[in-house]
Amino acid sequence: MAITDTDVNSKIQEEKVEEKVRENEEQAILRVENLHTSFFTDSGEVRAVNGVSFNLPKGKVLGVVGESGSGKSVTAYSIMQILADTGRVVEGKILYKGENILDYSEKKMNSFRGEKCSIIFQDPMTSLNPTFTIGWQLREAIQLHTDYKTKEEANKRAVELLKMVGITEPERRMKQYPFEYSGGMRQRVMIAMALACEPDILIADEQTTALDVTIQAQILELMKELQKEMGMAIILVTHDLGVIASMCDEIIVMYGGRVCERGTADDIFYRPCHEYTKGLLRSIPDVKNMKEKLVPIGGSPINMLSLPKGCAFCPRCEKALKVCLENAPDEMEMPDGHYASCWLNVKKEYEEEINAENQKTAGKEHA
Repeated sequence: MAITDTDVNSKIQEEKVEEKVRENEEQAILRVENLHTSFFTDSGEVRAVNGVSFNLPKGKVLGVVGESGSGKSVTAYSIMQILADTGRVVEGKILYKGENILDYSEKKMNSFRGEKCSIIFQDPMTSLNPTFTIGWQLREAIQLHTDYKTKEEANKRAVELLKMVGITEPERRMKQYPFEYSGGMRQRVMIAMALACEPDILIADEQTTALDVTIQAQILELMKELQKEMGMAIILVTHDLGVIASMCDEIIVMYGGRVCERGTADDIFYRPCHEYTKGLLRSIPDVKNMKEKLVPIGGSPINMLSLPKGCAFCPRCEKALKVCLENAPDEMEMPDGHYASCWLNVKKEYEEEINAENQKTAGKEHA
């Protein structure tokens, strides 16, 4: 059987993809492979995360975006192993420098949290204890996870951290309680606490949601500066596309516990290939459409207790195909190199191949 140019090109393309995957895996400080996380309730199994995979290279920023209930925060909590009592990882691997943290003992996991990986939660007011001073809470984290064991050493380190995150008069602020801080200052304290151990990975879970726009910009700028200074990798979890536009090296769009699309900010914003991503972008105000009504995504968020057999977004998609009802699409590489999980892309590629073949046949007949 003769080998055609198409076969050769296909083989070369496969080898390039495999080489790219190997490079990413070698560089990654954290690898999540086929992660499935469920919550077991009286009403049934809530499959919050369904087969999520990604690589986080050292010193890079990964954005995870999606609406409420998409599984983005549960993915972060699965990495930190701080799920509710009813939740557990039922399948997959979470590899930190090649070691599966799901196999860690409780003692080793406690060491991983804080020293290797830290998290900034959504609402700093509920994350800080109102009955203890800021200094006491910072000191506790420092003494628990670092070599600064005495009170004097921990206090000195706490003051350094507060200065690092831009809080003025840190010595006086150490003696104050959380209610004496503004929302932005409380979030700065949470960042300082997360950075106390100089972790390799920082997870920021909706870290600017409770803040006004001006303070949001300040917190994001602070995180960018600290990331460059300390060289840590960041997972930025948010529902706000505007937040991740200028900060992330790679963006993952999630819906129904699955990855819809992944790529750079330019890929996601200018060349979206999944209907959910396009819907998110249409619902964002833009200077070009100020006089037009925003177009919301139709339908209701998916019920995680009864996920559809096929594509999770199918019930809300205006362009859904019959195959979308029965089969979940695999990730497919787009012409520009980013990935999307949508049957419409498969259909488009098939139609382009047919058209190219028809044109080739017509050219031969004309000749």
